[in-house]
Amino acid sequence: MIIKTIVLTVYFSILLGIGFFASRRIKNISDYYVGGKKLNYWIAALSARSTGESGWLLIGVTGMGALIGVSAMWIVVGEVIGVFFSWQYMAKKFKRLTNEYNSITIPDFLVSHFRPSTNLIRILSATALSLFVVIYVSAQIDITGKTFESFLGFNYYTGIAIGFGIVVLYIFSGGFLAVAWSDIFQGSLMFIALLLLPIIAFFGLSSDVSIINGLKAIDPALLNIWGPGGFNWINFATVAGLVSIGIGFLGSPQVYVRFIAIESEDEVEKGKWVAIIYTLLTDTAAVMIGILGRYILTKSGQNPEVVLGTAGENVLAMLLNQVMPVVIIGVYIAAVLSAVMSTVDSLLVVASSAVTRDFYQQIIHPDADEKRLIGLSRKVTLSLALLALGVALAVSVLSPNRTVFWFVIFGWSGIAATFCPVIILSLFWEGYTEKGAIVSMVTGFISVPIFKFLVPTIDGVGIYFDKLDVMLPSVLLAIIAGFAVSKTKN
Repeated sequence: MIIKTIVLTVYFSILLGIGFFASRRIKNISDYYVGGKKLNYWIAALSARSTGESGWLLIGVTGMGALIGVSAMWIVVGEVIGVFFSWQYMAKKFKRLTNEYNSITIPDFLVSHFRPSTNLIRILSATALSLFVVIYVSAQIDITGKTFESFLGFNYYTGIAIGFGIVVLYIFSGGFLAVAWSDIFQGSLMFIALLLLPIIAFFGLSSDVSIINGLKAIDPALLNIWGPGGFNWINFATVAGLVSIGIGFLGSPQVYVRFIAIESEDEVEKGKWVAIIYTLLTDTAAVMIGILGRYILTKSGQNPEVVLGTAGENVLAMLLNQVMPVVIIGVYIAAVLSAVMSTVDSLLVVASSAVTRDFYQQIIHPDADEKRLIGLSRKVTLSLALLALGVALAVSVLSPNRTVFWFVIFGWSGIAATFCPVIILSLFWEGYTEKGAIVSMVTGFISVPIFKFLVPTIDGVGIYFDKLDVMLPSVLLAIIAGFAVSKTKN
């Protein structure tokens, strides 16, 4: 315990140091929200990927690998495709337009692109972004509590308080620069930790043991790419749902703000390969950790959730205790927290920008000076963080059987369904109108809770939508609605 605590203390000290030094570089609101648009490709790519993955990767995806085996690799397929398309086909166009418009937020971009006569599109986008960011951040706060509980034996609520306090302190001081710089440190730590564990676990096995045969003995479905029973329409819906997770990379604001912040289009081209390789390796490693954990820690006939926790979420902690020395476990705890905090910090800065820039500066007080805006930004960041903390605490009480994987995906899907259709159509279709954009956002925003809570209850088709989850149908419906309204306008 003492050694783990020392390692975490060093980790938190580094983060606070980054926040302090970043604060000395904050001169104006552009510095606070997009680092003055001067990020190089390494910082932008690692920051985008560490933000896009979150604690969901180390706790949720490892658990999914343990529960369903190789079929969890569909998550990897979806994420790699999503990252590739966003960097290959969208990032440069988005960078070019945001430079032309002098945008520093996603609502900025939308307003400049459509040139609306009212503030409706700015208000809608800022409101939707703030609401789903609070949900998404609350899921990450939940992961923090579970991490301290499973790895250190801390009380769940004590863990939440410690992690929450640290991330708020360094964001509060250094804004986007603190986020980007800390993401380099955190993203690198995540990368090394994820790749190292399955390698050590694999080579620690006896050479005469066949992993494949062992997994077959535990549950043959673990080796079926389609899941239990092979190909059927239920499993197809499940696979489609896992692959569609990657859609979120085609327009989620917390990722696309990196394209605003990157220095040039040339840096985008170089950053593309960093982002793709990082995604492929880390996501694959996370699934492999789950599969190896299932093989090493469970036996045939055992309920994996009894051994490995709800949704297999304890598999990482248990596998570490099996194969790693105590001091290294401390580093892995830091890696999990890195995944959480690299996402929380980005989301809070993005949501803060929506409130401060898009509500206050653009609508309420256009003449506000830079000093006032930066001060307000910090207050808004703290307020949104406290709101997310409240949501996380409420969910922990009201839904004790929640899973990290699907809690995070709900927030991720909400942000994606609201913004991905708008950004995709804005970049690639000149006929897309302001009314079409508004309808897209509203449709995506509303569709997520409908497909999550209402559609699965419909007899006959509900089970398929339950397995498909909300991302794909919500995004498609939002695209169709926006397209139809825009065509009608024309």
